[in-house]
Amino acid sequence: MSYKAIYAYAWDLAEAGIAATTGHFKSLGLDTISLAGSYHAGKFLRPHGMKGKVFFPEDGTIYFRADPRRYGTIKPIANALLQEEDVLRELAEQSAMKVNVWLVLLHNTPLGMAHPDAAVANAFGDRYFYSLCPSAPEARAYAIGLARDVTETYPVGGVSLETPGFLPYAHGYHHEFALNRPNRWLDSQLGLCFCRHCLRGAKAAGVDAERLKRRVADDIGAYLGDDIDFPADMAEAFWLADARADGELRAFLDWRCTVVTSLVQEIRAAVRKDVVVAVIPSVARPTGGCWYEGSDLAALAEAAGVVEACFYEPGAARVKADLFDVRRRLCGKGKLRGIVRPAYPDLETKTEFVAAMRALGEGGIEEVAFYNWGHLRSAHVEWIAAGLEALQAPG
Repeated sequence: MSYKAIYAYAWDLAEAGIAATTGHFKSLGLDTISLAGSYHAGKFLRPHGMKGKVFFPEDGTIYFRADPRRYGTIKPIANALLQEEDVLRELAEQSAMKVNVWLVLLHNTPLGMAHPDAAVANAFGDRYFYSLCPSAPEARAYAIGLARDVTETYPVGGVSLETPGFLPYAHGYHHEFALNRPNRWLDSQLGLCFCRHCLRGAKAAGVDAERLKRRVADDIGAYLGDDIDFPADMAEAFWLADARADGELRAFLDWRCTVVTSLVQEIRAAVRKDVVVAVIPSVARPTGGCWYEGSDLAALAEAAGVVEACFYEPGAARVKADLFDVRRRLCGKGKLRGIVRPAYPDLETKTEFVAAMRALGEGGIEEVAFYNWGHLRSAHVEWIAAGLEALQAPG
């Protein structure tokens, strides 16, 4: 299917009205709405909000009517908006635009707190409640259930899977705070999961994760017990040296990729066969850093069929460079889509935005989405028409 999409939240569409928004989107050349079907907390400034400008969504809730029989121990939490309106149902029943559902899978603090054994645990056993672990059977069943449920209950054309893997340590948790300088080495060590599910799975794959866990804990403890700070360039080099030279760590990181790939394979097998499944592979910039989260781009493209990469870069030249690298890593596997933000902090002028869209088109991108209607100023939304024209212009 053609995919010229705008990402959107149910609360914004409910406020503005389905008919008005779909009509406007279609006039810009868009043909798809990608609605958040499951989402986390936030504090969002809404430039064109009609009932207030700052919005706090309920944390870790879903925006479609779920069937609890499709889930295991971990079941989704319904958003209060569903008591008044089923926006996804209204979208699915209109004919102006196609509907894609954007699912945040494993980033869910309320579910992590309710099911701590399914949450990521660092080398000290500290639980990261915001991050369900893709190795945990209960978390996997929940992620598969979300995708299966929404595609069986609603006649949607596709799903975009966000956070199917291991989230980084630094991820904007509420009042995230430390009185030491963050760096790539420390954050990467702290972000490794050594929950019992990871330890058992890695052992079955021939990786001595228990020994790695002890070494990581010792290294972090020694660093925090000293008075040194790693400068950014040194921390980057130290982490890359560890990931390359430490055979146990390298094997563990490789194994994590198999965990995430197999989860996406199971989701692809569980949803309707006619549904397009896309994976948003990373929260990292640039996209090539996704390996830390367990995202093997080529393997995910084969597992799902589509990789939907976030080209969140400040300038057309960087977008073009990221596209070149992503294509190189895909090795011809699957289809590649792009997500673009026509606003701060990425493409802050119309000229730069149009140039980035032209670069994507010249690089072979035909399907693209824009993030996110609720956050964009109206003037920036209007840029989309010119951006789509540049995407499709002959080289």
